[in-house]
Amino acid sequence: MNRQYFSLLLTLTFFSITLFGQAGYQIEVKLANYDQELLMLGYHYGDKQYIKDSVRANSDGKFIFQGEEALDAGVYLVVMPPDNQYFQLLIDKQEQHFSVQTDAKSPNANMQIEGSSDNKLFYDYMAFLGKKRPEADRLKKQMETASAGDKAKIQKQLEDLNTSVKAYQKNIVANQSSTLTATLVKSGMETPMPEFTGTEKEIQLQRYKHYKAHYFDNLNLGDERLVRSPILFQRIDYYLNKLTVQAPDSIAKSIDFILEKVKPADETFKYYLVHFLNTYAASKIVGMDAVYVHIAEKYYAKGLAPWTEAEQLKKITDNAKTLKPILIGKTAPDLKMYEIDLEGTIAAADAADEYQRWKAKRSISLHEVDAPYTVLFVWDPDCGHCKKSMPKMLEFYENFKNRGVEVFAICTKTYDEMPACAETIKEKGMIKWINAIDPFMKSKYKQIYDIRSTPQVFILNSEKEIISKKIGAEQLSEVMERILEIDGKAEKKSGDSK
Repeated sequence: MNRQYFSLLLTLTFFSITLFGQAGYQIEVKLANYDQELLMLGYHYGDKQYIKDSVRANSDGKFIFQGEEALDAGVYLVVMPPDNQYFQLLIDKQEQHFSVQTDAKSPNANMQIEGSSDNKLFYDYMAFLGKKRPEADRLKKQMETASAGDKAKIQKQLEDLNTSVKAYQKNIVANQSSTLTATLVKSGMETPMPEFTGTEKEIQLQRYKHYKAHYFDNLNLGDERLVRSPILFQRIDYYLNKLTVQAPDSIAKSIDFILEKVKPADETFKYYLVHFLNTYAASKIVGMDAVYVHIAEKYYAKGLAPWTEAEQLKKITDNAKTLKPILIGKTAPDLKMYEIDLEGTIAAADAADEYQRWKAKRSISLHEVDAPYTVLFVWDPDCGHCKKSMPKMLEFYENFKNRGVEVFAICTKTYDEMPACAETIKEKGMIKWINAIDPFMKSKYKQIYDIRSTPQVFILNSEKEIISKKIGAEQLSEVMERILEIDGKAEKKSGDSK
């Protein structure tokens, strides 16, 4: 290669680096009234904040955050120990080499930015709001003691003030639409609410439906920068937990809607898919395992979570397969068992002979229980929580046995430990309800009903459909009263309509 060509190549390489921006990031921070040696750079991620970098002041008193790889775009925090006060910086792909100078005691009011038009735009907007806010507070305070005539004038001033703020916001959104500042500003702008007609209740319902339908109009969920901002998680959480009816089907529908919206941003999609799965896997609210099953089946089982390791993926999908047949509304799987021998005698015989002896005993089936309601109760004589729950269970049975409720109690011991079941049943006075055992675990009830701990309770209706589950003995009476109340109202309504 001749020298002229080599020189030209170097020139072109330098030119391309200059043209397309410097690699990595470098953010210089100069703080007045700050005597600490350390400064930290953090960032928002979902509902939490994390530290990305920490530096000490150089000889010039500057803190320089730098790295060879560019920062992921989003809202970052310059955190000041020891109180961890902070101010925000907007990081986008194009502007990652800039300087900041401000006062640690009042950073927002004294912010000076060089090299980042987005941050300058952001802090100009913050300064504008900083001027308008005291004016608004003053007018609101005057309103409290003003005469009727003056109130109209003050209200007009407030409206004019609000109009000026909206105009400022619209100008940013219209003329700086690609900036992170514009994205954040737009996210806070409200969608106009139309006028509705009808009764007060009808109007409220229409307003709610409109608000929910247009809740994300000014927030682009597919903007990859927003997963590292303080706004996205709050907005999605509010939509899911406040604007969505808290029933599994409704929640699943809202989750599908959100995931479809965030799909253009791969990292945001991954964050929320994992977040939703973990949230409903850990939920203590009865019935929410249906949401977990929905997510596992629709996304994980269909290969839409490629980052998941094979072993973990199998665990998730297998767990969903186990839970699906025992979701609320499903017909409870039948169980073929045997009545517990309350004499507690076990013949000295090998396993095969013992099995034949048990086959000769009276078999009982969950689906053969003839009662409007059946409470499936799984317990273990050695379980401390079972022992504490037993008085409540017995009290429940005494109060509800004449109201159409039967208890089908399964002792978890196998044939060689059967005396422990019988002894506990007689000791605790459990002889009045149905006591069952599967001495050779032929029914596989623990796997079928996902019994990982005891006690476990399932409430079934006359059709043996699961209407509630995974509730404690102390809650059982309250839940059963509510079920009877709801069914009574439904029956009365059905009778009135005939």
